[in-house]
Amino acid sequence: MKQPSKAEQQIRILLIEDDLMVQEVNRMFVEKVKDFEVVGIAANGIEGRKKVKELQPDLVLLDIFMPKEDGLKTISELRQEQLDVDIIAVTAANDTLTVKKLLRYGVVDYIVKPFTFERLKQALEQYKEMYDKLRRNDKMSQDKLDEVMQQKEQSKHEQLPKGLHSITLKQILDYLERIDCPKSAEEIGSEVGLARVTVRRYLNYLESARKVEMELTYGTIGRPIQLYRLIKSKNTEVRS
Repeated sequence: MKQPSKAEQQIRILLIEDDLMVQEVNRMFVEKVKDFEVVGIAANGIEGRKKVKELQPDLVLLDIFMPKEDGLKTISELRQEQLDVDIIAVTAANDTLTVKKLLRYGVVDYIVKPFTFERLKQALEQYKEMYDKLRRNDKMSQDKLDEVMQQKEQSKHEQLPKGLHSITLKQILDYLERIDCPKSAEEIGSEVGLARVTVRRYLNYLESARKVEMELTYGTIGRPIQLYRLIKSKNTEVRS
């Protein structure tokens, strides 16, 4: 069997994002991750769909709030046209209705702005694991399908990102399990005896692992405040 060339091994990404500064940040982030390259950038959904057809990328990083055609319309049209492309939503839209719609359209991940490089890197590396497994198999047995479907959960439990420690993570999780209303990183840090910056790093990891959800609220001076709560899944309830 012919071995894929270096170019063939690269996962080709199209950015669909209207903000020029965010375009550049996303491009820089993507190109810092091994085996990924940005092959094109579009400023709105109409332009983005044209470039999907022209460039045939493997993956699209898709914003939602864009002029001319927003991300929801874009992904709907891409699915109707049955274009063979995967999508990661990278957006400030975090309301439940939008999240549900994007999940129904089959996004492989959902990253809420503002996000860290580590969060995007994790999403891309998890995508590559799935991409490589699918590319290596012409047909999929049940075991192979289960392996692909579960690979995100498996990768999360293999090891924590560099600089995070299981004892501190458990400390934060234990506190989140005890509270009923969402708390800010500062409030959580005050309760568990950790700096806000430290807590934020663990919360970012937990959000990427879909263990916590973040919501925005606004203080008395209008500054947005990020609040976090534990996601109470059925599996979590059974284990507890």
